[in-house]
Amino acid sequence: MKNRVTGIGGVFFKSKDPDKTKEWYKNHLGLNTDNYGCTFWWKDEKGNKCSTQWSPFKADTEYFSPSEKDFMFNYRVENLEELLKVLKAEGVTIVGEMQEFEYGKFGWILDPEGNKIEHWEPVDKAFL
Repeated sequence: MKNRVTGIGGVFFKSKDPDKTKEWYKNHLGLNTDNYGCTFWWKDEKGNKCSTQWSPFKADTEYFSPSEKDFMFNYRVENLEELLKVLKAEGVTIVGEMQEFEYGKFGWILDPEGNKIEHWEPVDKAFL
């Protein structure tokens, strides 16, 4: 596969008080926060509208499991199904089953240090 990761889709981290954290970032850094955090909008080299998500999660979230880390990166990818097959063949640990939503497909892996990584094949037109 030529292009595995095409960009950063999101930065997710655990927080003792996600609402307070979002409010702090809104007040002090000007992030336009909502229930999910903040969405940064940008265009790729072809002029397509794209997004990157910044989201604090509750400290007791299970979403990052089996990783015990307080963060998770989300990478934008092309052809997630093929990428997961290639990664599995390369011996990478795949976590769970791929999931599909109107805004894209999601799949998860673990890196050598046990960090859970979320791969997202976005449907950017869902945001237009």
